[in-house]
Amino acid sequence: MSVLIVGSGHNALVAACYLARAGQRVEVLERDEVLGGAVSTVERFPGHLVDRGSSAHLMIRHTGIIEDLELHRYGLRYIDCDPWAFAPAPAGSEQPPIVFYRDLDRTCASIEAACGARDADAYRRFVRIWGPRSRQLMRSFSSRPGPGGLMRAFWRLDIRGADDAVRGGAAMSRDFLQAGDALLDSMFDNERLKAALAWFGAQSGPPMSEPGTAPMVGFAALMHTLPPGRAVGGSGALSAALVARLKSDGGTVSAGDAVTELRRDGDGWQVRTASGRNLHARTVIAGAHILTTLDLLENGGFDAGTLDGWRRRIRVGPGIGMVVRAATDALPAYPGASAAESAHGLQLLVTDRRQLRQAHGAALAGDLPPRPVVLAMSFSALDPSIAPAGQHQLSLWAQWHPYRLADGSDWSAHADREGDRIIGEVDALAPGFAASVRERFVQTPVDLEREMGLRGGNVMHVEMSLDQMFFWRPLPEMSGQRVPGAPGLYLTGASTHPGGGVSGASGRSAANLVLRDLRRGRTPRFGRR
Repeated sequence: MSVLIVGSGHNALVAACYLARAGQRVEVLERDEVLGGAVSTVERFPGHLVDRGSSAHLMIRHTGIIEDLELHRYGLRYIDCDPWAFAPAPAGSEQPPIVFYRDLDRTCASIEAACGARDADAYRRFVRIWGPRSRQLMRSFSSRPGPGGLMRAFWRLDIRGADDAVRGGAAMSRDFLQAGDALLDSMFDNERLKAALAWFGAQSGPPMSEPGTAPMVGFAALMHTLPPGRAVGGSGALSAALVARLKSDGGTVSAGDAVTELRRDGDGWQVRTASGRNLHARTVIAGAHILTTLDLLENGGFDAGTLDGWRRRIRVGPGIGMVVRAATDALPAYPGASAAESAHGLQLLVTDRRQLRQAHGAALAGDLPPRPVVLAMSFSALDPSIAPAGQHQLSLWAQWHPYRLADGSDWSAHADREGDRIIGEVDALAPGFAASVRERFVQTPVDLEREMGLRGGNVMHVEMSLDQMFFWRPLPEMSGQRVPGAPGLYLTGASTHPGGGVSGASGRSAANLVLRDLRRGRTPRFGRR
């Protein structure tokens, strides 16, 4: 076998597709019977196709990968989430909601009605400044990280007529390195608007009080160019299309047989699986969590002291959150909003940043949040195929919930009560929602680890703090998607640049790197279209 790929997450599958298309013999080895890792969909309730991990795809449609691999030929179809976000009024308030449309004018009109003309004008300026910046960052995500690339992201933006053209590199780099909260406070007055944008930015994991989180808020500006996409049939439709593409080019996938050992063997690698298979390949791409990959190397005799040093420096963090998947009789009915305004995108159920800060502080202390912070998604409103007629389906993501509880209790003792509290947060803003829930499936941080290998319950693999991004992810010596002392072993997945979320960029970069090494640099790079 020319290339063996460990894990079938979407980045691993992207790498496999590019390599198979280039004529390499590729086999993907997956421990689970379900392919796609956290980008997968299963039938949790009768007639309901429920995502296991991701639901909205914010990034991959900005990379050119879908077009490059012609995934539409393999069944992949996206529906725009438009409006892409919705922020309800506080409970009991008669204020109008904030609706974020793809169309900037409609968005600013909604902000003016809810927050005033000054904030509407400020939001237009925010999009004008951070839209080009976010496009440049997306371009940097599609290449291997390095100090030069990061500096270009700061200083070489192609912005005609924007403030950056005259402000200079020092001011711009400060903007990138500031906290998201600092950016919001410098531009806006209304706390509801700031809370909604802070909650959008916090989907990457870090709180908006951390340095370097301003670009996470700024990414909202890019949603007016191309909003989040919902794959028809569920998030796993992306992985299914990648598998179909891979097989059409002669690649194979082996499910339900976990890799247990990676051992250097002559000029290649011996890969052992749980069923007893012993496979040999000159090239291996590890798409698993970086800590899982280090465990496989240790099982194969790699120096334990070196591995332990790396593990100590990789920060997974306390865990990000948990999910309730609900089958319902109806969509949430937010006062003052129609389903067309509220149900098509990300429902940002926070009206004050204090709630975000209190939840994150509790997680750092190993405690449950005083109030769960909830993001609701009701994509059956866009794609009726995922739920039976007359029913709907919601994913309720809640941040921050620690993986380890300070009192030493087991998560099983809290799962049902936390599920009740998460549903209660939606019900407080959309009265009657709790009564519409027919069935539910709760995924605690421990469940996320157990089912999908997300160590510590972190859906981003390792924390997305500034010191673990770009050419520091997961460690400086591994940021080139290689493991020192392990020639022929490459890394991909959320543990590598550009991090978590559904982008596929790491998979394409890994494929580029393998082909460059195999063909001594004579293979053209796969890039953006």
